[in-house]
Amino acid sequence: MEYYSRNKDRKRRFQPRNNRERGTNINVNRFIAKAVESEMPNIYVDGHNFSEFDVVGPLRKNIQYKKYDVPTKIQHEAIPLILQGRDILGIASTGSGKTAAFLIPLINKMIKDSNQRCLVVEPTRELAMQIQDEFMSLARDTGIRSVLIIGGSSMYAQINILRRDPHFVVCTPGRMKDLSDRRVIDLRKINNVVLDEVDRMLDMGFIDDIKYITSRLNEKRQSLFFSATMNRKSEDIANTLLKNPVRVEIETQQAGKNVDQDIVRVRSREEKVALLTEYLKKDEFEKVLIFTRTKREADRLSDKLFDAGIKTGALHGNKGQGQRSRIIESFKRGNLSILIATDIASRGLDVNNITHVINYDVPENFDDYIHRIGRTGRAGKKGIAITFVG
Repeated sequence: MEYYSRNKDRKRRFQPRNNRERGTNINVNRFIAKAVESEMPNIYVDGHNFSEFDVVGPLRKNIQYKKYDVPTKIQHEAIPLILQGRDILGIASTGSGKTAAFLIPLINKMIKDSNQRCLVVEPTRELAMQIQDEFMSLARDTGIRSVLIIGGSSMYAQINILRRDPHFVVCTPGRMKDLSDRRVIDLRKINNVVLDEVDRMLDMGFIDDIKYITSRLNEKRQSLFFSATMNRKSEDIANTLLKNPVRVEIETQQAGKNVDQDIVRVRSREEKVALLTEYLKKDEFEKVLIFTRTKREADRLSDKLFDAGIKTGALHGNKGQGQRSRIIESFKRGNLSILIATDIASRGLDVNNITHVINYDVPENFDDYIHRIGRTGRAGKKGIAITFVG
């Protein structure tokens, strides 16, 4: 994969002038790699069916309506254990089917015992909204109710719904801590808890909020813990939260393995915008996610591309929740083919068929780089990642 400068009408392959970009400690040569031909690990369990799970009639009907047939590996292993009341330590990434793996048995539990209450904690608003959507379809006509507790939405409305004592509370850590501090919710009444995407929560600095929430839960509870990776901090939280857990670990495709990665050196912001504009006008740039470091830069770049006749959406923390939701939905549906985002705003973004990830700004660290490029090259498809440096 080669990208060329337009300077002085001559083609020139950009080569690193040095190993490190000014102002960072990242070796930019790590951003150059060829995609490795690999098959997507089979996440399904052939020879098995959702009909094997011992769930009640209304829930079974909803599973059939959603056309869930063959369970994924995490569903096949976790659902029977959760139905038995076991604590789970699940190592599985986005796209493994873990949302249904915990929602199906927990909804079943609430239908059988209406006194049960469940707290589901997600790192971002977008992920929490996805969980809520999945809940609504699985719990239809069961009488099991849920409330979504996230920032960017009316706290007054959320408090009113909480006072009706819903069975499920799907939340982000910061808003839940705030409502608990205000004594709007009594966490001691929670006898089921799901900590989802724990590695992301720790990356985003929510460790104190997680410890606060888990320390106030009912000790007689069922606890489910899911994370794509484990380190010392996440192990500490798991050890505190879980009692005699069953570890369920699912092999997933390594982020970035199916991605062609290269760098493009630029001498100025003007040259960077000009090259980006040139790329985005090419047919092969079908669905593009562009990363900037700051909210201001995301808006500024969106304006410059608009002036060049290129429609984009900008996703960052200053956007209201309604606006964020509309932008994401438009990008998912293909009405918007180019999305500009900051690292934090994109954490909960789960969109299929992204063809290109462009790092307009170099990420703060290599972990952020891996998170970024992991948005393309999914489901066995090859993706392309381009990083501007200079």
